[in-house]
Amino acid sequence: MDGEVYDAELASTSRESSLLNGLAGATIAVSLVFLMMAISFGDTHKAIMFEGDDDENVRVPVWERGSLNYITDMDNGSVLEFGEYQLMETENEWNSTHIFVEYELPIEEGGAAPNGVISLAYWRPNVPEGIKVPVIAEFGPYFQEPSVQTPTIEVPGSWLGEMIIDQLLPHGYAFAQVSVTGTGRSNHCMDLMGTAEQLGNDAAVSWLGSQDWSNGNVALIGKSYDGSTPWQAAMFGNEYLETIVPISGLIGVKELMWKNGSSEARAPIMHNGVYGSYGFDGDEEDYGNMCPDYIIGPGTGVSAWMWGSEVAGDYWAERYFLDRVLENYEGSVYLIQGMHDWNVDPHMAVPTINTLIDNGIEAKGLFGQWDHDYPDRPVQLDARADLGGRGGEAFPEMIRFDWMQDLLEWFDYYLKDEGRAPDLHVEIQSNQGSWRIESRYPAADTTEMKFQLGTDMARIDGGPTVLPDASTGPVYETQPLVEDLYIQGMPRLHVSVSTTTIGGQLYALLEDCGVDSCIHVGHAIMDLRYHAGGDTLSPVWTPVLGTITAKMEFFALDAEIKAGNTLRISLLSTGEDYLPASTSSVVTILEGEGSTLQLDTFVNTDKLYWNPPECTHTVCA
Repeated sequence: MDGEVYDAELASTSRESSLLNGLAGATIAVSLVFLMMAISFGDTHKAIMFEGDDDENVRVPVWERGSLNYITDMDNGSVLEFGEYQLMETENEWNSTHIFVEYELPIEEGGAAPNGVISLAYWRPNVPEGIKVPVIAEFGPYFQEPSVQTPTIEVPGSWLGEMIIDQLLPHGYAFAQVSVTGTGRSNHCMDLMGTAEQLGNDAAVSWLGSQDWSNGNVALIGKSYDGSTPWQAAMFGNEYLETIVPISGLIGVKELMWKNGSSEARAPIMHNGVYGSYGFDGDEEDYGNMCPDYIIGPGTGVSAWMWGSEVAGDYWAERYFLDRVLENYEGSVYLIQGMHDWNVDPHMAVPTINTLIDNGIEAKGLFGQWDHDYPDRPVQLDARADLGGRGGEAFPEMIRFDWMQDLLEWFDYYLKDEGRAPDLHVEIQSNQGSWRIESRYPAADTTEMKFQLGTDMARIDGGPTVLPDASTGPVYETQPLVEDLYIQGMPRLHVSVSTTTIGGQLYALLEDCGVDSCIHVGHAIMDLRYHAGGDTLSPVWTPVLGTITAKMEFFALDAEIKAGNTLRISLLSTGEDYLPASTSSVVTILEGEGSTLQLDTFVNTDKLYWNPPECTHTVCA
């Protein structure tokens, strides 16, 4: 689940390993910022100012930011104005302060229970006496872990901490890094987002919000694993937690690795195989790492692949966060997701954003065509954006050099009650690079378009049978489109099938095909024991004689298909990095009205499109 997270874990799986690269150039000189500010605002920009705003040159709608002079040749984004405060000096060379937060662990958690201890480091701005400041915090397992090269938690992380300290702290924010249970100097076992970790996170939020230098408002931000801890903290309805910024984070652990009963290759080994070494260092305190969930984790992962669900106990239910967030959380959510994220698939954010909105939570979405990364990293986004429908067509427009300014405005409003209320919309980028605004995503103003397999989409290759060898299956294709087609959301593929046994699996690849080649548009996967969709076993059927309809749903996508191109669907037994089904079966596709591809289309001229600040980094040349 990460580029700090599951990237470290995935080295032993079929997913590409891509540990976070250090961002050595994250620090932006103050003098450069002032220089840029001095030349930024001429008469041209006065036309887009809000009347009466003190910072009218800075806080403009997102669709007008492209005309402002952002710094766009650095290795990450930057704010438009440098803050007035310096970093408060402390006794160490990093100007941080380290403390331990004690909390009570339920005795049934085993390990170190009941004496939980969380390791925490923080940085403060040097503000006049009497001024209290809010706290921006990152919680995760990577601080002071040798495998991710963070020597001690007192050193700001190169992936995010450095940037926040450089650019947001001077505006009057404290910053904290927190090691979750079983990692760094925090005790107990590496609970992989379970109860012990959740309680530790809640205790750390309360500590940060209750200090005499804190104004009582805390924000959590992070990517991947560090983007999942904000969801955990929000479950408690903690009075100090005002906003969260999950970046490619998890709303649930099982949801990361299973889709309609189908399992990713890493799923059975995620708990002990990836994170099991965290917290073990060979000393006499390792007994505190022996927890019940640590023991049952691997077996739970294997059983979920075999049966597609929770066989016994509540291991997965304990690690599902969204339901408790909806019930208890009263803060806001700024949800960020890469639409080509191979590590944390976009179904974590879509349709989660609409669920938040529909439950009265103030929420904003930023969904771009990047991989498992931050929105403003040109070097990383360039390295991971491949042509052929894997983000390359949207580069460099995907780079959001205005993101740090966006965070500043978000935190100013929700942590300080300053500035203009952020626009609560979704900024979505198409696979061809175009940015537009939607009030929700998927939007409510779409029109469904259906293509029937065997007629509207002719079979151009293979027979109607899908063998469990992952290499055999039918391919369907439309006639050339007569006009441009704009698709968003989660297309459906409802396929009428018969099987030789109870089980089997279908993988569907959707492509945009031109004269010379095809590019990836989206994909779907389903264990046929879950043919009705969702996470509940469907009613069994009579193989051979009986038929079922597999109601497959694609991972979220946003695509522009040009007139003259065709849409192609290929069906196999598995694909991407998903395992073969534990219940292999020959699957026969029944073509006709029971088997349809359903797309949600929209009229592009009805939408607000804009261009973000243009990249001038060397990788964009």
